[in-house]
Parts: sequence; C-alpha cells; structure tokens
Amino acid sequence: MTDSLLNSVRRYVDAFADSTGLARTPIPGLTTICSTTPSGLVHAISRPLVCLVLQGGKQVAMGDQSFHFAAGDSLIITADVPTVSQITEASVERPYLSLVLDLDPHVIADLTVEMNALPDIGGVAVRSEPTDSEVADAALRLMRLVERPKSVPLLHAQLVRELHYWLLEGRHGAAIRQLGWREGQVQRVAKAIAVLRAEFNQPLPVNRLASLAGMSLSSFHQHFRAVTSLSPLQFQKQLRLIEARRLLLSQSTSASAAAFAVGYESVSQFNREYSRMFGLPPVKDALAVRQNA
Repeated sequence: MTDSLLNSVRRYVDAFADSTGLARTPIPGLTTICSTTPSGLVHAISRPLVCLVLQGGKQVAMGDQSFHFAAGDSLIITADVPTVSQITEASVERPYLSLVLDLDPHVIADLTVEMNALPDIGGVAVRSEPTDSEVADAALRLMRLVERPKSVPLLHAQLVRELHYWLLEGRHGAAIRQLGWREGQVQRVAKAIAVLRAEFNQPLPVNRLASLAGMSLSSFHQHFRAVTSLSPLQFQKQLRLIEARRLLLSQSTSASAAAFAVGYESVSQFNREYSRMFGLPPVKDALAVRQNA
C-alpha cells in the first residue's frame, strides 16, 4: 500500500470527518473512515463493498467465520450479509484509516461480459486478501480527483469503472463476478433481500421471497443460507434488531416503542432476542453505548 494513498486519505479525514470519523466523498459510494481508538462490536447488514485498510487493524465476523485485516489488506463483501465488526488497532498517533467503495453490480456486469469471465460459483460472501497494487493505484487517483472537486462530475465514473476492472482482474475477481451474473444465485437472492430490507417490519411469507428469487422453497432456503449464512427469518430478525438499536440510540425511543416500530408483537420476546444479540437488555445497552461515547 503506497504512502501516497495513506496520506491522501489522512488529509481528507482531517478536513471532513464527522464526529464518528466518517467522511463521505463527492464520489458516490466512496467513503473514508478514521478512528483513533479501538471500537466496540458493530452489528450491521453490510452491502457489497471493498474496504482498503491503510493503517491499523480490524476484525470482521460473518456467521462462524472471522477475518482479521491490517494495513495493506482489502476486505471484499459480495452480498448483503450480517456482519459483526470491530476496529482492533487504532491510536491517536496511528489511527485506523480505511477507504471504502460500494461495489456497483451494473459496472461489474458490463465488465464481466466484456472480459468474458466466469463467476466463482458458491464462494463465500466475505473475503480478505492483500490489496493488489493496481487497485491501490486506481484508489489513489480517485482520492486525487476528490481533491479537485470540479473534476469529479466529469472524470469519476471512468476511474470507478477502472477500479472495478482491477478488482475483477485481481485476487478477488472470481468472487466479485457473482455480482454481475444476473441469473446467478447471489443476484436472485438479492431480489428477496431487497424486499426484506424494505419491509422488514412486516410479516413476509418465505413463499413470497422464494417466488421473487425464482426458486423453489427448498432451493431458496439453501441458496439464501449459502449467501448470507442465515435463514430468511433469522435475516429479518437481525434487520429488526439492528433498526431497533438505531432507534434506541438516535431517538431516545423506549424499548416497547422500538419493538413495535420494527414489527415485534411481544415486548418480552423483543427483550430476549435483543439481549441475545447485543449482550444487554435494550435500555441498559443504549445507556452503556451513550456512556462509552
């Protein structure tokens, strides 16, 4: 990983990072992240992305798989999957710094056709590998473009496309190509996931989700778990609990109000499942997070 890319990201976060260390760039889907301290566990449903770690270290878990990546590594997520992440190496002197780009399935689909390349069937949705030099170089030129805002509208699309190309050509290429395979299992499951994300607080029959994916019920269960590591109902539950936690932290909502807002009919069931996922009951968890902040 080049010092030039590290310095470029450091300059950007110094100028634009918010109180959480996040700094979105004017290039859609391109974000820089900075942390001067190790973090707690962060639960999320991650979208397809590539994360280039420039300094510090981070741990990401999906299901029973765990990945540690440090400076010079890149994390690839190729599907909407539940992850638990934690920044493990960060200090004021050497903060954790990373550059994140949302992967664009349309760009990947076009490039895959032009490259006449085949996807990796059945690969895992989360991977970590050393960052290819061509990927780092394209990322550096994107950051240099960010420093010249007038050029962004004219030039960013071709640079984003180039970065996708080098990802497809590199270590992660076979896995990323799944996103561009319109009839592949990842894209078909993604149709069901989009509905789950939009209607997570409503009852969603699995038959309906299987139909959206164009699969039989048994095939849908198999492929959904292969992609996300969860069943559809477990996935919906995690969406509900993550949203409930957001409501508790950002809006000072009561536990019962958060439970009903995300679709629970039983507050006691909500409290049990919330405690199982986050380690504390809703009110105590929200209080602990605020005190740590």
